[in-house]
Amino acid sequence: MTDLIILALLLPGPKHGYQIKREAGWILGQAAMHNNLVYPMLRRFLEEGLATKKSVAGERGQNRQQYVLTARGRQTLLARLNSYGENEAGSVEGFHMRVGMFELLEPEARERILSLREAYLRSQEEKSTALQAQMDLGSYGGEVVRHRLEKTQFELAWIRRLRRLVKSDSNDGRKS
Repeated sequence: MTDLIILALLLPGPKHGYQIKREAGWILGQAAMHNNLVYPMLRRFLEEGLATKKSVAGERGQNRQQYVLTARGRQTLLARLNSYGENEAGSVEGFHMRVGMFELLEPEARERILSLREAYLRSQEEKSTALQAQMDLGSYGGEVVRHRLEKTQFELAWIRRLRRLVKSDSNDGRKS
């Protein structure tokens, strides 16, 4: 998933490695990502033809490397975002990342992603409800299951809101 975030960060245009590290960290809710994670990934992107790099003059006369997404990199990013199946539907991070990039996806792909996540959540809701009905969970165990159900119901409501946005965007003739 980190590789998708880094590819997506290159969509708007060229970026220095330091900027990529910082922005990826922000997205993931942490400090800048570590060099040992970002730079090997950028090297792999270069080797696979997903990105190119160029030297540009820095502010203090040094040369700095800028990374640029290639057409192949964009195609790969879109293909990976679109390859969302039942296995991925259980990953909240994978779902959030794709929703965050819905502007890049066609309405049909958005709906497929929403439907898969919704089906996963409905199955979790059924399991939690059955657990409540069939077991004595005690006070704290019951609280955990109630909390899980509330989170699931909250996300299902969010999916309904996202569907309205997708429909509204489609009616407006826009892709995003």
